[in-house]
Amino acid sequence: MKLDHVRARLREHANPQDALGALRYFKTGPGEYGEGDVFIGVRVPVLRRLARELRALAPEDAAELLRSPVHEERLLALLLLVGAYGRGDDAQRGRVFELYMAHTRYVDNWDLVDSSAPDVVGAHLAGRDRSLLDRLAASDSVWERRIAIVATLHFIRRGEFADTLRVAALLLRDRHDLVHKAVGWMLREAGKRDRAALEGFLREHCREMPRTMLRYAIERFPEPQRRAWLRGEPPAEGG
Repeated sequence: MKLDHVRARLREHANPQDALGALRYFKTGPGEYGEGDVFIGVRVPVLRRLARELRALAPEDAAELLRSPVHEERLLALLLLVGAYGRGDDAQRGRVFELYMAHTRYVDNWDLVDSSAPDVVGAHLAGRDRSLLDRLAASDSVWERRIAIVATLHFIRRGEFADTLRVAALLLRDRHDLVHKAVGWMLREAGKRDRAALEGFLREHCREMPRTMLRYAIERFPEPQRRAWLRGEPPAEGG
């Protein structure tokens, strides 16, 4: 399968009005986090359908597609890599993981991170050394820092929370709102499965957590408890 065919199939679904909306939604203006990104207006359900249709594309070709300036081409490439990882044997999974890590500079928006990090990075580190997450959390790239925490969703789904809590602590003083949101989201996901683990983290860190991070983490708590946490006054244990 040739990349020209993949790009042609993608452009069959392009919609200029959807592209204009995406430019605003993904903050592509001067000084915004998605500055300069290019959209052609293909919606995510279509991209997921195309990823199933085009699954025969080799991972190396998907990596080439990932280097595209077009956002939807990068997202399609990531969906193809996720699919190839999930279907692959150990050798192919290792190859997909290496391709992903060599191309993280192209995983450069929150939707690109969130659609791929758990199922490639998280999945590959399951049962392996996870110090890579600590290195990513210390990266100068906001997107690599987001990869570090969102990848732990794979562990959360397996009932493992230690890596989420460790990486969250590393990112407490992060300067970017998109990292604050991702950390709060992962803490909330962990708390759905182990409320005590989340509350233990909050008791230790709630006073230093960025407001957005804390709000995301406690979103499912009853309103009186949310107010207490936001005041930096943890409710009594068990209350």
